[in-house]
Amino acid sequence: MLNALSVDVEDAFQVGAFETTIAREDWDRLVPRVEANTDKVLALFAGAGVKGTFFTLGWVAHRYPALIRRIVDQGHEIASHGWDHARVFTMTAAQFRDDLVRARTAIEDAAGVAVTGYRAPSFSIDARTPWAHGVLAEAGYAYSSSIAPVAHDHYGWPDAPRFAWRPLADADLIELPVTTAKFRGRTLAAGGGGFFRMLPYGFSRWAIRQVNGEEARPAIFYFHPWEIDPDQPRVPGAPLRSRIRHFSRLAAMEGKLRRLLGEFAWGRVDAVVAGQAPLRP
Repeated sequence: MLNALSVDVEDAFQVGAFETTIAREDWDRLVPRVEANTDKVLALFAGAGVKGTFFTLGWVAHRYPALIRRIVDQGHEIASHGWDHARVFTMTAAQFRDDLVRARTAIEDAAGVAVTGYRAPSFSIDARTPWAHGVLAEAGYAYSSSIAPVAHDHYGWPDAPRFAWRPLADADLIELPVTTAKFRGRTLAAGGGGFFRMLPYGFSRWAIRQVNGEEARPAIFYFHPWEIDPDQPRVPGAPLRSRIRHFSRLAAMEGKLRRLLGEFAWGRVDAVVAGQAPLRP
């Protein structure tokens, strides 16, 4: 079973956990670490012999075009993560459309290839944004991986399908939700990120095996370059919960990733999408 391997390319100071602590206008005054951290991810993937998809902020692509070129030259898919990590439910449909155009232009100019995939920052397409998939389809995207079908204090659409589906009756756009697992009737987040970093490795192995075996579906896994950077600056003014979520077990992440990459089969998101038979609820 080929599972989808993805990286959300953003710097540590751009995450949703710090959006009320670090102002966007201060980003250019902070010490950047995204390029070096993403290069570490590229080396990790090369060592494991795997390809993946890098959902990249337009803000990052505009400032580090050589990094985007390296991603493409090494055989990985480049996709959009929006311009500056603004959550979709904070925008109008018109603002979302403008955000897509600005990000895609920067990414394609740097990459030299077309962008056909999108992931919303913080999985922020949900029941509040019924127009978002229509905007993506109009913009020509082939797929989105923007929904977490779980209940969470920062994101989530618990009633959304757990596996690939077509959200529009009149378009071929595919939504590929991040992986969840089932336990005693509950839907558990199991697609990577902080859940992978903070929970025992055995939980992720169990969840992926469940999805691959019992469900006969690919896992959709993600993480961020800053998650393999235990030396990143701390953010003392951030809420305690945000600091715990962001900084816990950073030193363990790279070793866990190496183990995961060696235990399952991984590939680009567009390759996994091509093999799906999506539902149309």
